[in-house]
Amino acid sequence: MGKSKVLVVGGTGYLGRRLVKASLAQGHETYILHRPEIGVDIDKVQMLLSFKQQGALLVEGSFNDHQSLVDAVKLVDVVICAISGVHIRSHQILLQLKLVDAIKEAGNVKRFLPSEFGTDPARMGDAMEPGRVTFDDKMVVRKAIRDAGIPFTYVSANCFAGYMVGGLCQPGKILPSRDKVVLFGDGNQKSIFLDEDDIAAYTIKTINDPRTLNKTVYLRPPENILSQRQVIEIWEKLIGKVLEKSIISEEEYLASMKGQSYEEQVGLTHYYHVYFDGCLTNFEIGPEGEEASKLYPEVRYTRVDEYLRRYL
Repeated sequence: MGKSKVLVVGGTGYLGRRLVKASLAQGHETYILHRPEIGVDIDKVQMLLSFKQQGALLVEGSFNDHQSLVDAVKLVDVVICAISGVHIRSHQILLQLKLVDAIKEAGNVKRFLPSEFGTDPARMGDAMEPGRVTFDDKMVVRKAIRDAGIPFTYVSANCFAGYMVGGLCQPGKILPSRDKVVLFGDGNQKSIFLDEDDIAAYTIKTINDPRTLNKTVYLRPPENILSQRQVIEIWEKLIGKVLEKSIISEEEYLASMKGQSYEEQVGLTHYYHVYFDGCLTNFEIGPEGEEASKLYPEVRYTRVDEYLRRYL
């Protein structure tokens, strides 16, 4: 497949920086939108300069300046947005409506990949409050994309390994314990785990693939479809020790959410749907979707056991 001109919005963020690297690595002409109001955020400035040295092109633009977005979009064939949808950090999903307006006006974009990268929001119509706000907002953006007639690809990347594997799937933990762990129920509900660099690699593979046009691409690397209990067992084998295990029931988990902040409740609701409902694996991919590891078998994805080795 040919090469594209790619604009990454949110290119200094947690996933965005990986998307920039993957786009450059796969030989695409890569642009990064950066805000003129970046101020004295030295880490972001240095990251941008580093990407520039690697061949990326920096484009100034702001969600507060419609024309700057239009001008940036006119430079490229593909727009990928990776702005945050995580409430404990910053939830900015609906800002993409301004980007949709700019793409529609520019009229030249062959593919738009909005900020999704988690659970498929189209399958979360019955999600609990307050966590459903994430899915509802993403569906608002999807409707705007559809109404504007913009070609798209949605990427459902399931669980980021840094957040889920690192903490043995426990909320608020990103380092694996060597002593004890709390199981969600029996711990046997299957989930899907992705190294964040692999998410980026698969995402960039989709951008000019006709098989993924106007479809949802699900990242389901088969060896990383595991239960919480299986993740823990892999860690136990690596450290040569059995962890002390306790169980939190569904009822106890829901009760524990009360009294938490709104932002924390949003995240805890997502954990609930993954580890009690099994929302990531309780459906088959239909004709509206594709599975990334089948489309791109050449991508050597990081297995969970490989990922956990970094914590030894």
